[in-house]
Amino acid sequence: MMDWTDRHCRFFLRGFSPLTLLYTEMITAAAITRGDARRLLAFDPEEHPIALQLGGSDPGELARAARMGEEAGYDEINLNCGCPSERVASGAFGAGLMLDPGRVAECVAAMRAVVRVPVTVKMRIGVVSGGGPAWRGALADFDETDFEALSGFLERICRAGCEVAIVHARKAVLGGLSPKDNRQVPPLRYDVVRRLKESFADLPVIVNGGLRDVAGVREALTWCDGVMLGREAYHRPWVLAELHRELRPGEAMRPARAELLERMARYAQRRMGEGEALSAITRHMLGLYSGEPGAKEYRRLLSEGARRPEAGPELIRGAASLVSAARV
Repeated sequence: MMDWTDRHCRFFLRGFSPLTLLYTEMITAAAITRGDARRLLAFDPEEHPIALQLGGSDPGELARAARMGEEAGYDEINLNCGCPSERVASGAFGAGLMLDPGRVAECVAAMRAVVRVPVTVKMRIGVVSGGGPAWRGALADFDETDFEALSGFLERICRAGCEVAIVHARKAVLGGLSPKDNRQVPPLRYDVVRRLKESFADLPVIVNGGLRDVAGVREALTWCDGVMLGREAYHRPWVLAELHRELRPGEAMRPARAELLERMARYAQRRMGEGEALSAITRHMLGLYSGEPGAKEYRRLLSEGARRPEAGPELIRGAASLVSAARV
């Protein structure tokens, strides 16, 4: 979710559920330790609970970044070993790290040694090198050798201090597939994640990939400890409120869209006062009326209107009225 789940996106999503654990986009440890850490680590207190997702492969640098994240107030430090983006694959981090479990274990141990908050790892069920003649066949297959490799990887990082495994139920292709295709072409293998959970009964296992609705999440929670949603929550954020209502009926909440827009208008007022562009905030809000009458008009208002020099928080407040008029 690089370039997607920035602080503005997370603040928006928090309005749909008070308890969902939010994750930052992946930030490289080097960017934090050598760059503008204050800007990169900034978040609003309302975003809690929130996890810092790190990319990198140098144990010392990851430890420094993890410590800085804890000091900044993050509730969890997560190491990304699942992203197959070309930007990631070209560096020593992301899904390619699954081919070097010893290095990942060193990284986890180094972070675990310097922070008190949980250290977790996001991963795939396996990695395939693209470009060869047999790689497509390797995507669909998952034999005992594959499971042994996956189990061995998880065992090593658990011994090093990993407290939660977040498993995307697809293999990753390094080279040969675009990031989008990497989320669609490799088949989903929930059965593999389920077997992994059975083998590591004491380890919290979170399943990721392809889950889009309450029914699917409910079924997954019969055998795993949690579910991670990505693009579905971004494009249809109302799913977070639906899940909160389903899983915590005693705390049911259904925020009105007008209330959510007023909350974001107040937030935009603060952020714009610090020099932030309105469009940087509203670009994450386009899914609020997904599937509803007036959604097209709402998206156009925010997409086009937020780019005008004179645009301000009142644009967000006016969106509710626009949609109400479109429904008549």
